Amino acid sequence: MSESNSEVEFEAATTDLERAIEENPEAVARFVERLDVVNELLDVVELGSGALEDDMVAELTGTAATLAEAGDAAATPETVRLATAVGENGDELSEALETLVELQRSGTLDDVVALADVVSLASGALEDDMVAELASTGSALGEVVDEASDPDTVRGLTVLMRAVGRASDPDDPPEPIGLRGVIRALRDGDVRAGVGYFVSIAKSVGASLRR
Repeated sequence: MSESNSEVEFEAATTDLERAIEENPEAVARFVERLDVVNELLDVVELGSGALEDDMVAELTGTAATLAEAGDAAATPETVRLATAVGENGDELSEALETLVELQRSGTLDDVVALADVVSLASGALEDDMVAELASTGSALGEVVDEASDPDTVRGLTVLMRAVGRASDPDDPPEPIGLRGVIRALRDGDVRAGVGYFVSIAKSVGASLRR
């Protein structure tokens, strides 16, 4: 009884399938074409799996061994210290890398590199003659400092600065005078002492220039 029912159901399904094929021949044809493509794809996968022969397995095994040896060779004290330093300064390195990335994205990194090249070239252009000239200039500046620290020089500059400060007092500004005023001022002892002081300075400057 069960077999009879199965046969009836099979015949009914076959009839429905034949009817569907007759009503939609184009759809059935497209399905068959796609089915062929699927079968071809399965064949390719099967061929690819079967192509992994013993030689290829041996080659992959050798590659893994080579990578392991490379890892052992890289595990030197220097690389261990480097890895330790990276671990201890991970945050700083991360921030530095982010900064470099931002400079690269903004195009500023090229400018920084170019500036570094210019500085390097400028440093390389500092030849022996220039170094000697700079050394001579430094020596001359040292002499100036020595002269400026001389007690007599300090005393003279102090006198001049005090005099300039008093003459520049806004509450008691100096009055403009003409030639007659200058002649009358020369009768004053302080004026004559000041003029004599400047004459002495002029004489010393002239003597230094003539050396």
